[in-house]
Amino acid sequence: MLERFQKFSYVMSEIYRYWHKIASDEMSKWGLKGPYAVYLTTIYQHKNGITSAQLCESCARDKSDVSKAVSLMEEKGLIKRESIKDNLYRALLKLTDEGKKAAESICKRAELAVEKASKGISKEERQSFYKTIYRIVDNLQVISEEGLS
Repeated sequence: MLERFQKFSYVMSEIYRYWHKIASDEMSKWGLKGPYAVYLTTIYQHKNGITSAQLCESCARDKSDVSKAVSLMEEKGLIKRESIKDNLYRALLKLTDEGKKAAESICKRAELAVEKASKGISKEERQSFYKTIYRIVDNLQVISEEGLS
């Protein structure tokens, strides 16, 4: 059982490490860190805008991470805040024209990365993998909330 834990931990760490390197390489074109790719692509999917709170939820990130990212992306001219009833507190985040170009480029590069990473994996294997990994995530969530007892 300990060996399975070690293998699982190692594989998850390696996946994250390689994902982070690929995302960082792509995001460096815009002077941003790798994890910001998720923010840009999520905002891109919400054509009518998304609030910071919704972005936190969609990306499973905490408020301080999202706030920092939003400020930096706004500073770089990739996103803008659109007030609702003259209130910026719950403003909608929308991509600027430059942000749309960046997000479209990132989406294309992400598709290419997923395609290359999936090389040699059948549709059935991929479906089985996602079913299994989501089951593990659900089980780990329960354990994190209820404890191991």
